[in-house]
Amino acid sequence: MIERYCTPEMAALWTDEARMQTWLEVEIAVCEAWAELGQIPSEAVEEIKARAAFDVRRVLEIEEVTHHDVIAFLTNVAEYVGDASKYIHYGMTSSDMLDTALALQIKRAGDLLLEQARELGRVCRRRALEHRDTVMIGRSHGVHAEPITFGMVLGLWAFEVQRDIDRLERATAQAAVGKISGAVGTYANIDPRVEQSVTTKLGLGYEPISTQVVQRDRHAEFLSALALLATTIEKIAVQVRHYQRTEVLEAEEYFAPGQKGSSAMPHKRNPIISERLAGQARIIRGNMVAAYENVALWHERDISHSSAERVILPDSTILLHYMLKKAVWLVDKLLVYPANMAANLDRSYGLIHSQQVLLALVRAGFLREEAYALVQRSAMRAWQEKTSFKDLLLADAEVTAKLSPDEIEAAFDTSYALRNMGAIFARVEALEF
Repeated sequence: MIERYCTPEMAALWTDEARMQTWLEVEIAVCEAWAELGQIPSEAVEEIKARAAFDVRRVLEIEEVTHHDVIAFLTNVAEYVGDASKYIHYGMTSSDMLDTALALQIKRAGDLLLEQARELGRVCRRRALEHRDTVMIGRSHGVHAEPITFGMVLGLWAFEVQRDIDRLERATAQAAVGKISGAVGTYANIDPRVEQSVTTKLGLGYEPISTQVVQRDRHAEFLSALALLATTIEKIAVQVRHYQRTEVLEAEEYFAPGQKGSSAMPHKRNPIISERLAGQARIIRGNMVAAYENVALWHERDISHSSAERVILPDSTILLHYMLKKAVWLVDKLLVYPANMAANLDRSYGLIHSQQVLLALVRAGFLREEAYALVQRSAMRAWQEKTSFKDLLLADAEVTAKLSPDEIEAAFDTSYALRNMGAIFARVEALEF
């Protein structure tokens, strides 16, 4: 991952140093479990805990010869531990250590992502309540529909982030699963109680039937949750980009003093963070596809998943953590222009109230089809002639035969369309992150 798109706390989980440290955590936990069962001298375990260490450069040097990262690691640890090292990795296969350690990394990465996702949910909720009464036009197909408030837009984002959090919590728990069951998962040379002890101590679940590896549908679910959260961020970013269009300009990214938008055009204020987030979401969705491809392995195990995971898991978690922080910034500092929203409400000649007129005519006795035809007739004229929809209705004898001028006027009351906002925002207020 390019360094500028890394957050230090997340990147630190995926360094060679961190990866090997989790390997060591697993190996020591297994030794402790064997000692609890009386299979390893407790004195040897204490010696292992006191002396066990590794040097990343030395491990990589050994790997140049062995072409096996786990053997290189164990060889280096043995150089520090000495005779007691014979108890390290006892009864285990490489994937026991690798997959259990990976589960630890996923759990820690998931926790960091959840922390930042909750912050995004909180800022969306706060700004939703801030703009609960900021009236704007709602659009369908990009065309004026009926009035909403900007708080509804932000509240919708908050609820979607809440669903993303729920998914990520479940998916992290599904992927935070280890296995200490030996080659092909039969426990031939390791006691099942070792696995239970180790995973409990490390705060992980364990695979009921593992084969030689933890099953990769778990990791695919985790990447799916990351991809959905990234897509929510993209959804927010795309919306901001639309609002920032010159013809709309209802909201825009914060533009800092000294910031430049174009090397050629000094006037430009571009939604660069939103565009960046939209592009980065595509990467995480692409990585999700690789995670799905990893599910179907040959028989009890092959290692085709391993090379892909060394890219997609660090890159996806690091990138998403960065995206979450930028999304928090984007929503928190978003510039909102209520006056432009109010002006845009009037750009469609009052047509946004057509449904209220339709329903008023139905209540006055028209069949719905008859009322629809009357309203659409004036609506199409308003579009074509760029004139007031209300004035056309007031001049229509068929309409005024059933509706008084006051009743027509009442149908153009924006507050009527928003009269149930209280029910919506009671739900927003009840949100907790």
